[in-house]
Formats: sequence, structure tokens, C-alpha cells
Amino acid sequence: MEPLRLHAVPPQPARTPAAAAPVAPSPDYLAYLRREKRRSAMVLGARLLVLVLFLAGWELAARGKFVNPMLTSYPSALWPTFVDLVHNGKLGLHTWATFNATVIGFVISMLTGIAIAAALWWSEFVYKVLDPYLVVANAMPKIAFVPIFYIWLGSDYSVYGMAIAIAMFITILVVYEGFRAIDPNKVKLARTLGASRAQVLTKVVLPGSVPTLISALKVNIGLSLVGVIVGEFQSANEGLGFLIINGSQVFKLNVVMTAIVVLGVMSGAMYLAIARFEAAAMRRYG
Repeated sequence: MEPLRLHAVPPQPARTPAAAAPVAPSPDYLAYLRREKRRSAMVLGARLLVLVLFLAGWELAARGKFVNPMLTSYPSALWPTFVDLVHNGKLGLHTWATFNATVIGFVISMLTGIAIAAALWWSEFVYKVLDPYLVVANAMPKIAFVPIFYIWLGSDYSVYGMAIAIAMFITILVVYEGFRAIDPNKVKLARTLGASRAQVLTKVVLPGSVPTLISALKVNIGLSLVGVIVGEFQSANEGLGFLIINGSQVFKLNVVMTAIVVLGVMSGAMYLAIARFEAAAMRRYG
């Protein structure tokens, strides 16, 4: 009888799960995408139609003498003025001065407002002491501070002071309310797990307040621009506000309306930049 021989079994290759075949989207989902695409196109088309109708109505009203074209100008007269301002370099100079002051005022007011709101959240005692003063400061007409800032800061820096004064107080109130709206159970859980007050602020409160911070950004960019224009009306020697007030004094309404149109384009561009930032932030924290 032959001895039993053991034959080595060659190793079997590891079985890998078969790649899942991609699932084709359902007809209902494809129909939904087509409806959303058509809806977006209709919204964009309606926006363009409103703009065209507004410009056409403005043009016809001025040319038909329904309004005084000397006081309102009209769209077809703005283009030559725009080209002339671009060629002589004035438009770029004044636009950059306004944009630069707006960004600086916006950044300072946001950072200062968030820091003060965090201090109010940190100490309930400090909040109770400062709350009435913040409400009064926010309610006061900031234009009253223009001559004061002009005396304190001079013609060069009073514009920044106005931008910060208009935007900062509303930032404090909005951001603080956002901090208070955080779920108290989350804060309690973090404290139970041993988190310090600073860790609760940085790990729970600030990330949970991203939507509120984005809302404050949207409000602040417009308020900062308003503050800059008000400051330029009073004391500046450059900027779109200076261009508007100077043109109105010599009855160059084409220059005034061109500066206003550029101002509208600038504010829209800054708002779109904030909206893009909002989309990126909500993808991460939403």
C-alpha cells in the first residue's frame, strides 16, 4: 500500500468583489434636472429682461421729455462718459479708492464685531452692562459722526471710520444672537466631556454659527460701502462718492449717473463674491 502523499495546494488568488455597475439615473430624476435647468434659464432671462426694460424705459422717458434729461441723463449718454473716464484714468482711480476703503472697513468691522460678540458670549455680566449702549449706538444716525471723524482722523482716514462705524455695531448684535442660538445641549455635552470655555467657543459655537456669520458678511459688505460713500461725500478727494458729489455740483449728470452705475456693478460683484464664499463654507460646515 502506497503511503499517503500530501500535495501542496497552490495559493488561490484573493477574490475581489466585482465592481458595482453604475446605476443609471431614473427618468424622473432626469426630468427633474431638466426642469431645474429650464427654471434657472428662465430666472436669468427674466433678470435680463427687467434690466433691459428699465434701461429702455429710462431712455425713452428722457428722449420723450417725460423727465428732464439734464437732471436724469439717459443710458446712451453714459457710454461716451464711461469711455472718457476710462481713457483719462479717473474712473480706475476713483473706483479703486472706493473699493479699497470698502474692503478695509469691511474686514476691520467684521473682525472687531466678531471679537466683541465673542466677549459678550464669554461673559454674561459684560453683555448686560454693554447691551443698552450697543443698541443705542446701532440706532444712532451714523452720518452725524462724519464731521467728528473728519476732525479726529483727517480727510484720508475719516472714510474708514465711517465704514467701520456703520457696519460694526450691527455685526456685534447679529453675531452675538447667532452665538446664543447654538443648541445649549451641544455646549453642555462639550463641557461634560471636559472642554474648556475657549474650546467650546472655537469647536462648537463658531462652527455652529457659520450661517449667521455668512449673513453678517452679506449685510456688512453693503453697509461698509454705504459708509465709504457717505465719508467720500463729506471729506474725500477721490472715490466714486467724490465723483458723484463733484459731478452734481457742476451739473455733470452724465458723470454722476456713470459713477452710480459703476457703484452698482461693484456692489453686485462684491455680493457675488460673498455668495461664492457662502457656497464653499456651507459645503464644509453645512
